[in-house]
Amino acid sequence: MHVCVCYFQDLFRSAAEAGPHDILKLYNPKGNIINISPRLEPNSPNSCYKLEVVAADCNSEPLGVELAVALGFDLSSMEKRLQGLEKKILIEAGETPAVVYEMKRQVESFREKLESVEHLSWLGLFKELSEGTQKPSPFYHKRTLRKTREECEHVREKFLQMSSLEVSEEVRQYLKTPTFDNWQWEDAEIMVLLQVMYTDLDFIATFNIEPEVLHKFLYEVYKRYNNIPFHNFKHCFCVTQMMYGLIWLTDLKSKIDSIDLLTMLTSAVCHDLDHTGYNNAYQINARTELALRYNDISPLENHHCAVAFEILEKNENNIFRNLTTEQYKRIREGIIKCILATDMTRHNEILNKFKSILLVFDFSNKDHRDVLMMIMIKVSDISNEARPMDVAEPWLDSYNLEFLLSTGFIGFVLLPLFIELANLFPCLEQHIIDPVRKALDYYTEMEKALEREKLIRAQSDKAAAAKNTTPQNLQNPQKTANSLSEAGNALKPPTL
Repeated sequence: MHVCVCYFQDLFRSAAEAGPHDILKLYNPKGNIINISPRLEPNSPNSCYKLEVVAADCNSEPLGVELAVALGFDLSSMEKRLQGLEKKILIEAGETPAVVYEMKRQVESFREKLESVEHLSWLGLFKELSEGTQKPSPFYHKRTLRKTREECEHVREKFLQMSSLEVSEEVRQYLKTPTFDNWQWEDAEIMVLLQVMYTDLDFIATFNIEPEVLHKFLYEVYKRYNNIPFHNFKHCFCVTQMMYGLIWLTDLKSKIDSIDLLTMLTSAVCHDLDHTGYNNAYQINARTELALRYNDISPLENHHCAVAFEILEKNENNIFRNLTTEQYKRIREGIIKCILATDMTRHNEILNKFKSILLVFDFSNKDHRDVLMMIMIKVSDISNEARPMDVAEPWLDSYNLEFLLSTGFIGFVLLPLFIELANLFPCLEQHIIDPVRKALDYYTEMEKALEREKLIRAQSDKAAAAKNTTPQNLQNPQKTANSLSEAGNALKPPTL
């Protein structure tokens, strides 16, 4: 694939009479940047591609206009100015300062990035899948709850530019696995990956979903996930990606209708829309507007569902607008069931219902399929611990910012749920059950280590107390006063 792309790059260079180090950009008739690849659609007088040379070899005549438009400056001119500066300093000072060498290094590094096919192709064909995990931002408390208009517009522009790029087969296959690392991807890239899911499951063709409508739908979904530590747009993607992976792993495409698969994937995309970070218990106890509106019955999940259909109510966002009335009714009913099933207060009810039909499970039975769809979204929703530890742990940190999580949740809620799904699909044992068991062992050992540390500290304190009955702080009045002062400050309410 890499050789083919390089060959096509050379053909386009020849056509543009560009040098070996010049950078090319190709635009489709709509003005979006696209990959130069063997899979390009044929050109025609009515659908012309635009080929642009946006940077040139520094030894040739500079093409400063295009680069200035794209990057805000002319790289060749910068290099020439830097060379002139270096000569002037050398004449006046007799030697070149280290700072000039550093500036030259940075310019050369920037040129290499610009000239690299891998860099320009975005995740197109060469995104490095072994990059280290990027930790979640710890600064949610300094951001507004709702995304700003500027933030959204920036992501929208990047998404629209990337939306027509071809995602490599390597990335497509990786996207189907439970080991997928969400931390490597920015929001605009995530939207493209969601688009890939709808495409590769044949939803675009089967349900006549126009690409522009899918773009608007995904963008509106992105906008309605808030800047909170856990239930944010990345969580939406993780749940959807796990659902997508499970669909492929269990070969569900051959077992249930495409319309049910579309329902499941879209439910995952929408399942936490406009979550504000406060759980149902808080909503009910605080008598919030949501709790009052939904009479204390799954207030959050009802809200997520309502926001989803609020987005879909606008024709320009409605990915279901070309379905029949009966199809739309079926999807709406299914999405409501799936999203409401993510309320953990219904966990035992849904799990027991699934257990009761497991031995006689029939894919042609609508009631059975409905329960399976609810189980699938529940599994996807709490699946972080089925992922590799370096992917799962940052989510644990994020979760702790919103909720108190313990190994009890993994052992008594998550693992039993996963086991029952694996009873229907034995192939999931190695993909999601084994990783969860390892995660449980890991966190159990962490808890034991903490308990041992507490015990050692307690024994140490007891031994110290036996040697000296006078508390240590009381031996130093100033230290005691400082400690009390610090404690008092910590208890003061924040200044408004």
